[in-house]
Amino acid sequence: MKRTAIYARFSTDLQQDRSINDQVALCRGYAERNDLNIVAVYDDRARSGASVYGRDGLIRLMDAAREQIFEVILVEAFDRLSRDQEDLAGIWKRLSFQNIELRAVHEGTADPIQIGVRGLLGSLYLTDLAHKVRRGLQGVVRDGRHAGGRAYGYRTVPGKPGELEIVDSEADVVRRIFAEYLDGKTPREIAFGLNRDGVPPPRGSRWAASTINGNKKRHHGLLLNELYAGQLVWNRVRMVKDPDTGRRTSRANSPEEWKRAEAQHLRIVSPEIFAAAQGRKQQRSHLAPSQQRKSKYLLSGLLKCSCCGGGLSVKDRDHGRVRIHCSAMRESGSCSNRKTFYLDEIEKAVLAGLQQHLKAPHLLKEFARAYQEERERLVSDKRAHRAKLENQLGVIRRSTDRLWADYEAERVTMEVAGPKLTELHAQKTVIEAELSTPPEEAIVGLHPAALRQYEEQVADLHAVFGQGLSQDNREPAEKIRNLIAHVTVTPQSDGFKLELQGRLALLMQAPKVYPNMRIFASGGTMVAGEGLEPPTPGL
Repeated sequence: MKRTAIYARFSTDLQQDRSINDQVALCRGYAERNDLNIVAVYDDRARSGASVYGRDGLIRLMDAAREQIFEVILVEAFDRLSRDQEDLAGIWKRLSFQNIELRAVHEGTADPIQIGVRGLLGSLYLTDLAHKVRRGLQGVVRDGRHAGGRAYGYRTVPGKPGELEIVDSEADVVRRIFAEYLDGKTPREIAFGLNRDGVPPPRGSRWAASTINGNKKRHHGLLLNELYAGQLVWNRVRMVKDPDTGRRTSRANSPEEWKRAEAQHLRIVSPEIFAAAQGRKQQRSHLAPSQQRKSKYLLSGLLKCSCCGGGLSVKDRDHGRVRIHCSAMRESGSCSNRKTFYLDEIEKAVLAGLQQHLKAPHLLKEFARAYQEERERLVSDKRAHRAKLENQLGVIRRSTDRLWADYEAERVTMEVAGPKLTELHAQKTVIEAELSTPPEEAIVGLHPAALRQYEEQVADLHAVFGQGLSQDNREPAEKIRNLIAHVTVTPQSDGFKLELQGRLALLMQAPKVYPNMRIFASGGTMVAGEGLEPPTPGL
């Protein structure tokens, strides 16, 4: 009598464990009729046949096969081993190499034709099942029911699959978010306010701007959720299985593939409010943060707190003078910087620093020399780094080849090789992406004509300074704003310290020629920092 192992599997946790017992009993009856001696039983419970990953019973079966513990593997049907063409063929090929016979109660002894046909039918079954599931979910959506997923502001109705009802406390938060957004607040400011007031978030411990703002491509986020306006949207993403890891990953579908249905009983905000929020979001998506709204002041949106990195905003007026302080301290109390600054003092310090250092073009000659040296150093470092990456890539490819050879020779199991191959593939992808950038061979120098153009541009800018700035003088103000990336304000006992990160390149309209400019100030007086003078480590 041939030594025989039984393998049984059922797919989902919606099935009963009795399915395993029924399969084993069927196989035992077949074994008795065909003089087979059962020496072991292996099973996988609630495991899909679409992949071999996560199936501990199958891994133990293949390990035992290499040790020649049995001569025959008996299953109810070949699709119990796998419904994937590649996996089923691979299992059979490895068993054939070990001279182990594969039998199915309903299909007999495996041969190349049977394995090919059963693998094809198994794959077609999975595809057909996916179509039927999607068809069923489309019917759920057409009925005005929810097809799945957590939606803030709603909860499921017990005993009624797909039915949702509004949670009043969460619905009030949703209305507050839309109202504040339309009042001009940014998602970050809204999140600060919700955290300050102790409002529980959908998940985690704190609200974040991304929770409110969402992802436009995937149509995620509170501001993009059309369910709040009474419309169900389904099929925004699809799930695919990574053949290397067996894990399901999501892919965004095009808007033409989305399915919509009316659900007015779930409306939290009016369609007009929702449409207005989408309009504001569309307007903001085309401009840089510092240009999304008309700047009320010269440095609006450009001032940063040195303690937390948040923005500085208007607090009040002191005899007509605008005072500013840290927005994070005000909105969430998460910043320790409680000092108040006069906006006009910061503006004067910034303008004085720009005038003082831009009107000294002789510094640019030394700057050009430092620029050239720094560019040479950076190119040299990039070449050395690229050579190091190429060596690492070679090591990873050789390691991958060796590990795969060990797996094919059955010296290691997929349980051991799989995670390591996944890790090596991830490392390889990162390095290849970095190497895809063309190497920088040429070192661009500063032409003397560029220096003359710089002097002309600075002279024009001095005229802007001389005119003085006002709310009506918006064009000169924008010229100066474009030179400034941001101004970091650090509180001092006797005033403040400023660090201005600028865009010297914009004077030449050649951002690849000049590195960024940085200027420092203390107590309201600007002093030159790296960028305008010889040291340029900030390249």
